[in-house]
Amino acid sequence: MIDHTGVTVGDFEASKAFYVGALAAIGYEKLMEFGPGITGSVSVAGFGEPPKPDFWISAGTPNRPAIHVAFRVATRARVRAFHEAALAAGGTCNGPPGLRAHYHPNYHGAFVLDPDGHNIEAVCHEPEMP
Repeated sequence: MIDHTGVTVGDFEASKAFYVGALAAIGYEKLMEFGPGITGSVSVAGFGEPPKPDFWISAGTPNRPAIHVAFRVATRARVRAFHEAALAAGGTCNGPPGLRAHYHPNYHGAFVLDPDGHNIEAVCHEPEMP
């Protein structure tokens, strides 16, 4: 089981603002932030559902190739809300909300590129709720 993961970002403040806006739609908050005085080298911010972050960004040279991170959500409405919020926060559409039946019949996802080109996804594996 994965406890936490993250990406390295080129503009920490811009990426932090992007993730605060984009991830709020799926119930994530910025829960922790530490500067070089704590980490010993770079600024980091941790996002997640309280009380513990499970997704981190760290300042530095962005990962190349860019990374794909998918956040599982409970409803297709949350997928749509994520996509809208991520675009409003400055992301670039990399695949609008919709079914990707080639994965499985209920794979409903949306993809957005963050400021560094990381492919960030929200995905729901459940049928549409009435």
